[in-house]
Amino acid sequence: MSLQHKTASVSSAGLLISLGIIYGDIGTSPLYVMKAIIGEGSISALLVYGGISCVFWTLTLQTTIKYVMLTLQADNNGEGGIFSLFALIRRRASWLIIPAMLGGSALLADGIITPPISVSSAIEGLRILYPSVPTVPIVLAILTILFLMQKFGTEIVGKAFGPIMFLWFAMLGFLGALSVLDHPEILQALNPRYAYNLLVNDPNGFWLLGAVFLCTTGAEALYSDLGHCGKQNIRISWFFVKTCLLLNYLGQGAWLMTRTGSTLTENPFYGIMPSWFLLLGVIIATIAAIIASQALITGSFTLISEAIRLNLWPKVKLVYPTNQKGQLYVPSVNWLLWLGCMGVVLYFRESEQMEAAYGLAITLAMLSTTILMSYYLYLKYKSGIMVVLFLILYISIEGAFMIANLSKFPHGGWVSLLIAGVLVTVMYIWINAYHIKRSLTEYVRLKDYMPALKELSKDETIPKYTTHLVFMTSAPNQKEIEAKIIYSIFQKRPKRADIYWFIHVETTDEPYTMEYTVQTLEEQDVIRINFKLGFRVEQRINMFFKKVVEELVENGEVDITSRYYSLNKQHLIGDFRFVVLEKFLSFDNDLPLKKRLIMEWYFNIKEFTSSESKWFGLDSSSVKVEKVPLVIMPAQLPQLKRVMV
Repeated sequence: MSLQHKTASVSSAGLLISLGIIYGDIGTSPLYVMKAIIGEGSISALLVYGGISCVFWTLTLQTTIKYVMLTLQADNNGEGGIFSLFALIRRRASWLIIPAMLGGSALLADGIITPPISVSSAIEGLRILYPSVPTVPIVLAILTILFLMQKFGTEIVGKAFGPIMFLWFAMLGFLGALSVLDHPEILQALNPRYAYNLLVNDPNGFWLLGAVFLCTTGAEALYSDLGHCGKQNIRISWFFVKTCLLLNYLGQGAWLMTRTGSTLTENPFYGIMPSWFLLLGVIIATIAAIIASQALITGSFTLISEAIRLNLWPKVKLVYPTNQKGQLYVPSVNWLLWLGCMGVVLYFRESEQMEAAYGLAITLAMLSTTILMSYYLYLKYKSGIMVVLFLILYISIEGAFMIANLSKFPHGGWVSLLIAGVLVTVMYIWINAYHIKRSLTEYVRLKDYMPALKELSKDETIPKYTTHLVFMTSAPNQKEIEAKIIYSIFQKRPKRADIYWFIHVETTDEPYTMEYTVQTLEEQDVIRINFKLGFRVEQRINMFFKKVVEELVENGEVDITSRYYSLNKQHLIGDFRFVVLEKFLSFDNDLPLKKRLIMEWYFNIKEFTSSESKWFGLDSSSVKVEKVPLVIMPAQLPQLKRVMV
């Protein structure tokens, strides 16, 4: 059985990897949720029962029903995340790219906030035993080690973290169950009446939703990490995870009910631990909280790779560390996340301060997913009533969470929104620049230039450029070619070759498509190859092209033997050379302000990204890069007057 199949199907390994990758964020929420709900006020039955009821129904409606049951249906051939969801529906509703960009940017911003707050919360737990421990240097060191581990792939990370998270959830459930036995009446908190009473009868009840929301912040990452673990592995493991979480929340509530009327002086999470277990409990909690950041990191890699295929993000290097389906590492994003996390830790320094920036951005991501998911459900079930009910329910729930979280804005919430704003600006620039370039690309009929190509190939007065000349073309119609390629062949420097190859790459909405077609436009002179690659397939065009040529030679469809007389007698293979045409913004443009800013920023950002040749996986020794001026709106020619001397 292949590794891919093991991940997609239910297996003990898949379930263990799910625990290690998916549930870190949700799984460590008992560390701070009940403490945040109680706050500095007096402990009361209304607050305890109402808070637990809100947590239970949030996990049920938001995580279980919306994400685990409904949203996981929208898997794009095994891949998840807001961009995979958009890829499923963009043919029918391209305008939904707006909530897709907003949601993707918000989730990436949350990926910068989650690791610092998770690790800081864990390390600060050591103060129970060592009050003077310096937390900031330890947090910075741990985060650095965590990001260094990413290059080994989430399969290795998941296998390492899975057993630890299993131990963590087992500990949560066991300690919670022991505490519930002391106050079994706390089970009544599962009744939604208590949540209603808190929201209506407590003056601050509605604003407590900002604290309640912390219990489900990892749900969006759960969907993004679908490709790493598989739908069935996530669904089955979630029942175990949710049971353990609820037992721990109920256990904390039972402990709090023994202290009604007083103020909270210690974290109820540690309060339910026996004194002899406290040191071991803090160690396990510290390790689990470190793991919590993993879900957002792997989710960020998935989001960026999908954004690239959808022309929403610069073409940066993607690395596939293992043969496991969905395993991905994006070096540039990894280190950008690391820098962002370092900045958050140094700015806020304490997890209590970070809570103000935590959760606000992810509500925006969840609202965006709701909008996209409603359209997907309409396309799948053709039921307007179902979609309206879905929208009303989740816009109401997530809208309430958004309003409650807005109170965090002046206290640090602006940080996550600022990060999301920068990210969505990059996406806006990239997609608009893509459309501007595409609208200005000039195509010509290849048939009109076929005689000239044949003549050039035989013209011995021109030095031969290469035996096989290969161009990358964006022309979707096999009968057309970019005018700039014709210019490069005939005018820039006449490029005589024995065979001209044109390669076109089409990115499909399915993640793992790997197909190709071959059109012989002129026997032994002009050949076009069309690759159809999924949006998660690494574009190793050089390797793919070699494989296709080998098959063509085996089938007798092409002769790649060198046509130089001396080399032909030795049956030597001719050389191949790729020509990649890269555009630059010409000075001969007179652009409106908006287009000029978009294109200037586009080319400025492009300076820091992979070149076209590296993106397509072409060997640098056989690649010639030619710069082509991009003229969008030609400047008006000045009126020059000649004077006689």
